[in-house]
Amino acid sequence: MSTLKAVRGTRDLLPPETALWNRIEATARDVFARYNFGEIRTPVFEETALFARSVGEETDIVSKEMYTWEDRARAQSEKTQSLTLRPENTASVVRAAIEHNLFESGQLQKLYYIGPQFRRERPQKGRYRQFSQIGAEVIGPPSSGSESPLRDAEILEMLATLLDELGITGWTLELNSVGSAADRERYNQALRAALVPVVSQMCADCQRRAQTNPLRVLDCKIPADQPIIEKLPVIADSLDEASQAHFAAVTTALDAAGVPYKLNHRLVRGLDYYTRTTFEFTHGGLPPHGASSAGTPVLGAQNALLGGGRYDGLSEMLGGPRAPGIGFAMGEDRLVLTLLAQESAMPQMADAFIAPLGEILNAAALVLARELRHQGLWIELGEGSFRLKKSFETADKIARHIVILGEDELKSGILTVKNFSTGIQTKVPRSELAVFLSTPASE
Repeated sequence: MSTLKAVRGTRDLLPPETALWNRIEATARDVFARYNFGEIRTPVFEETALFARSVGEETDIVSKEMYTWEDRARAQSEKTQSLTLRPENTASVVRAAIEHNLFESGQLQKLYYIGPQFRRERPQKGRYRQFSQIGAEVIGPPSSGSESPLRDAEILEMLATLLDELGITGWTLELNSVGSAADRERYNQALRAALVPVVSQMCADCQRRAQTNPLRVLDCKIPADQPIIEKLPVIADSLDEASQAHFAAVTTALDAAGVPYKLNHRLVRGLDYYTRTTFEFTHGGLPPHGASSAGTPVLGAQNALLGGGRYDGLSEMLGGPRAPGIGFAMGEDRLVLTLLAQESAMPQMADAFIAPLGEILNAAALVLARELRHQGLWIELGEGSFRLKKSFETADKIARHIVILGEDELKSGILTVKNFSTGIQTKVPRSELAVFLSTPASE
């Protein structure tokens, strides 16, 4: 009988890596709370129509990547439903806001989520078929200020803060505007016209996109197509005065806040619901569109840490009231890869390993471990049947200190502690042990 393994494109997360995932999520929750965001949790599957209507029938996500099935009726009175594992979460958040009448309050809705998404695409470095995203949405009726470019600038400033607090260095914010729906239509017409004489020289996907969704041609990562793409019209030339003014206000606010950015007129978000401000935070690896790089890429051919943009018409697409918004999503796998590459994500060591000298002291060692854990320390409990050499070898791999608990230590209340980083062995009164273990060796 063959051994069962995780399905291709999925993976198990194991210690110590899960500690890093928890740290990323805890930092995100802390930053979001400071910006007055609340958490929303939506189902992992929705009606297929939600994504077909919002993301777009002609996008790769809907046409090729979704996990969709027919939920068969159990009774004659029931209808068969087409259901889909969520490939992204913005549409679900907006659907939930409409369903629960969140816009009726007239207040700005600031919502974040952390959870799995699903896309059947080719697995590659940092990309899986089940992947976890951290995202946030700012959405509400126009009277709440949801259309303001200040909302765009605030969410970008928040993301800069989050990446800094995670310890990610060397990130780049790339910024563009895809304008209003009318701007995009003008630009799509210009793109179609410009692609007619050259599209036959491009990849099969671009040839298809040129007919169905020309904007997606700009998202192509095939190196051979880049010289053609570089000569295509830029969307900035199709923006009306209102869109230009909105984008200028975003960049002015970012300049005032000291958030660095780079204009990228080729940056688009191919999903149908995006309008005006679009952005990506990138890091190291290969430059956009798969151009070569002298170094080894951290994130493979896709160097974006996260991306997002404004979606002023999405609520109406889903049958809701007018509720402009802006949001983003970041893949946790890619954050983990980046942090590991920076060597800033070493697994946290336990504060101490307690080594009882003999099985008769096991219970006393558990009592000591309980005392220290109740004082907030990370403690690993040894086993009295271990030889002292084995306890030292085990402790050195997982803890900063080893605490030796023998009969003499138990009677005197003076414990023997060795710090592995300094090699110094110290006698410490039991009443002072917690403070000693939590104090850096240099102090």
